[in-house]
Amino acid sequence: MDAQVIVVPDPAALAAKAAERFAAAAQEAAPSRGRFGVALSGGSTPRALFRVLASEPYQGQIPWAQTHIFWGDERCVPPNDPNSNYYLAHETLLGHISIPPENIHRIRGELEPEAAARAYDRELQDVYCGPRPRFDLVLLGLGRDGHTASLFPGSPALHEAEQLAVAVQAEYEDRPAQRVTLTLPAIKTARQVLFLVAGADKSEIVRAVLEGPGGQLPAQMVSPTAGRFVWLLDAAAASQLTANAQLAAAGLG
Repeated sequence: MDAQVIVVPDPAALAAKAAERFAAAAQEAAPSRGRFGVALSGGSTPRALFRVLASEPYQGQIPWAQTHIFWGDERCVPPNDPNSNYYLAHETLLGHISIPPENIHRIRGELEPEAAARAYDRELQDVYCGPRPRFDLVLLGLGRDGHTASLFPGSPALHEAEQLAVAVQAEYEDRPAQRVTLTLPAIKTARQVLFLVAGADKSEIVRAVLEGPGGQLPAQMVSPTAGRFVWLLDAAAASQLTANAQLAAAGLG
């Protein structure tokens, strides 16, 4: 895969490094384009990142008034449900910073899934004034089956070429099956795609994605067409990469 791989010692270092990259992307985008558009991910790994961003020095360094928050995917639950990716971001980040409410573009998981996907698709087109958004930064996680966002192995959503967001059904770790996800065309136009992966339980799938045959797993199908592509791993998640890959990654950290 044509990606930069950065390995850091532990989850705390991963959150700190991700915060640095988030702030750098915001500080570059806001003055040059008037807006910083970022798509957040859900799950446990970004929780630590959100808490770092909500604290100093980042809370005061990031131009929140010019930051527009989106999501890579959402579970079809109300926004106050603990399973909601919006709820996680609100509790750990959004509720602790000064960001205009109109800059928060959540997926309305309380709607019927197809309606929520259509509404999100329209909002993306409205905000970006055209059929294709170009996020400044997309944060992604990695499931143990190789899924990212809510793009799961074998899903028809992997082949969607027109819509920016679609409804999907997925059974994964007993979490809500109905979801809405960004599609690959919406993700791949980003100026930077940043995978965040922590933990030894992800090491096998990290190796499969980064060193296995290409194009077989959803995470392998994410490759920005005109942007930076970065994998940020903690040492446990990178532990099954080959020695040469680990040495090269360490040099990039």
